Amino acid sequence: MSLTLYLVRHAKSSWHNPKLADFDRPLNDRGQKDAPELGKRLRDSGIRVDAIVSSPALRAISTAKHIANEIGYSRQRIMREPLLYMASPEAMLDVIFALETGANEVMIVGHNPGLTDLANMLTRSSIDNVPTCGVAVIRFSFGEWSDVAPGNGKLISFDYPKKYSLK
Repeated sequence: MSLTLYLVRHAKSSWHNPKLADFDRPLNDRGQKDAPELGKRLRDSGIRVDAIVSSPALRAISTAKHIANEIGYSRQRIMREPLLYMASPEAMLDVIFALETGANEVMIVGHNPGLTDLANMLTRSSIDNVPTCGVAVIRFSFGEWSDVAPGNGKLISFDYPKKYSLK
């Protein structure tokens, strides 16, 4: 048995209204385009998630909903986890440790720098930055989320919108 973790950074957000709290910033036009596109790429790769857990910040939950639409996951089942808002890697690990047994493929939608730091910690990779709407796919060769620890994951793929627009 194995576990797969999809670490997704929220899509590009708007800074148009400087009076909005950081938590309430919506996706900008590029984010509205990139999030469904990432969902389509994930769907085409055969993704099958058992759970999506998102920061409740507007830009993160909006990203999660766009992806859910594309992969056929019910938007109502997206779990909003306050601990993921601007979380450290250690706080994200606490969320991972609490995941249900039987949820073998889980997507977490959150923020940098914690998301990049967590991906590198779990895989001993050297990703400079998970860009907006980027996803790091990590596989673990065991079946309990409580066994996740630094260095025991394998980076399976790393995707982000500009990866394809540069070609």
